[in-house]
Amino acid sequence: MEGPGLLAIQTAEDIAALIVERARGLCRIVVGLAGAPGAGKSTLSERLLAALPAGQAALVPMDGFHFDNAVLDAMGLRHRKGAPQTFDCAGLKATLRRIRSGERDVAVPLFDRQADLARAGAAIIPVDARLILVEGNYLLLDRPPWSELAPLFDLTICIDVPMAELERRLLTRWIDLGRSAEAARAWVEGNDLPNARLVIEGSCAADVVWSNFLQPSS
Repeated sequence: MEGPGLLAIQTAEDIAALIVERARGLCRIVVGLAGAPGAGKSTLSERLLAALPAGQAALVPMDGFHFDNAVLDAMGLRHRKGAPQTFDCAGLKATLRRIRSGERDVAVPLFDRQADLARAGAAIIPVDARLILVEGNYLLLDRPPWSELAPLFDLTICIDVPMAELERRLLTRWIDLGRSAEAARAWVEGNDLPNARLVIEGSCAADVVWSNFLQPSS
């Protein structure tokens, strides 16, 4: 069955069908799923994992490559946690190269939002997983070192969400995680929204732009 054309992409299931179509004849496909903080990358990734063929898909979240808070303190960057310079982009690049080689299982880190830290080796990308999703804010950022990731993706998808909706979601996120309304707003306005503007204004074009922003997001 033919998958949807790019103009027909409306749902997560349409995106899953496109991924399967693009993977035909390939041993493995690596899909970059980008968007601003609060755009819904995690939610869309979960829906794609559910829609893709069982046992064939795996997820690599960029958030697992956060520098530890102790490292950020030493760098004087704790107050900017979540900005491009607070991630181990070189480590992500090396991990994606290993995944693309498809030679063996690859351990990847995951970010624990409640504990506010990345856990090393928290997930395994099995060698027999053909459909690899990579999700993160800066996967399409058009400046070094992030721009060096582009050749590692076979398909790129960007989630487009209005800034006002991003702000609403981000405030809700931090309040739900225990911050006061005042502290949540200070963090969102001083950190999250500048990061969101950077993603929106500084990313290169994606193969697919998904604007279904009314979908539940995280």
